[in-house]
Amino acid sequence: MARQIVHTDAAPAAIGPYSQAVRAGTTVFLSGQIPLDPATGELVQGDIAAQARQAFANLRAVCEAAGGSLDGVVRLGLYLTDLGDFAAVNAVMAELFQAPYPARSTIEVAGLPKGAQFEVDAILVLG
Repeated sequence: MARQIVHTDAAPAAIGPYSQAVRAGTTVFLSGQIPLDPATGELVQGDIAAQARQAFANLRAVCEAAGGSLDGVVRLGLYLTDLGDFAAVNAVMAELFQAPYPARSTIEVAGLPKGAQFEVDAILVLG
């Protein structure tokens, strides 16, 4: 099966040797998105909710570039530097996703690129 690289300027450029997403058939594997403003490449200011909203906005832009939307996401990986922020991130997710919800894991990590407090990656199924 051929791989198709997905890229959009509406999300931050990769900050390493990886693609924003890779499509294989109708499945799209989306790389992690941190709360970078795609226009400036800088981390957004604000609390964990502001960071989560920006990271999800970046994820949405890549989903759309692949021909899908957040509605087609079947799995999310959430990475937080403080699990004390779990409820705030859940509240942001509730703004963006409706039942049936994607499968999800939430993991506390020691650190994230550029000092972010939140990162999200996903698997999207098209069609």
